[in-house]
Amino acid sequence: MDDGQQMTGVRADSANEARRQQCWRQIERAHAPGAYEALDAAYSQPHRSYHSWAHIDELLAGLERFHSLATRPDLIAAAIFWHDAVHLARDPDGKIRSDRQNVRDSVAAFRRHTLLEGGEAQAVEDLVMATSDHVGARAQTEHYPGFSDDLDLFVDLDLSPLAAPWEVFAANTQKIRSESIGVEEAEFAANQSKMLEGLATGDAPVFRRAETRAVWDATARVNLARCIAGLRAVGR
Repeated sequence: MDDGQQMTGVRADSANEARRQQCWRQIERAHAPGAYEALDAAYSQPHRSYHSWAHIDELLAGLERFHSLATRPDLIAAAIFWHDAVHLARDPDGKIRSDRQNVRDSVAAFRRHTLLEGGEAQAVEDLVMATSDHVGARAQTEHYPGFSDDLDLFVDLDLSPLAAPWEVFAANTQKIRSESIGVEEAEFAANQSKMLEGLATGDAPVFRRAETRAVWDATARVNLARCIAGLRAVGR
């Protein structure tokens, strides 16, 4: 990496952190003291390659881009900050940990630190839980007018890295692989392929909102097809 690339990376990191801090200030009063420090400790864990601050920053940039679509951008921002607060590959007994359990524990972390109550707190919880089933998640309760649309937007934001340039997409796959501690290559390839195939079913769009679909869907489908083919080759 030359000096110019290093400086570009430094500027990007600085801009991302500035956005993150600005977004946090907008929702800070909805949290108990120490909440951000807890998040920072979580997203800075050394085993995290993909589920780190960089992922949160990317989603916050997406929320900024599609801010006009959100009814409650503050609650979506809270969900972005907390949705991967817990991300462990294995339980203490050594068993591989399910994504759903990580999401449940992330919700529990949110509940320990939030000052939100009632429908607002439940709305954030439901948004976070939607990331355990990106395809099937639907709003069961309309916590406020427009909540269903906000849930769809949040799910789209969490899937937005699928539409990254191929080199970034491939690098993200390797980062996710590095987090799968103790999982054999063939098993990882099979599991990842199954998950991605669920996102690219037939002609169904990957993204829910028309506005995000117009920007991201075509690139995401190309990336998914290319990645799935590579993963199948590994699993043979």
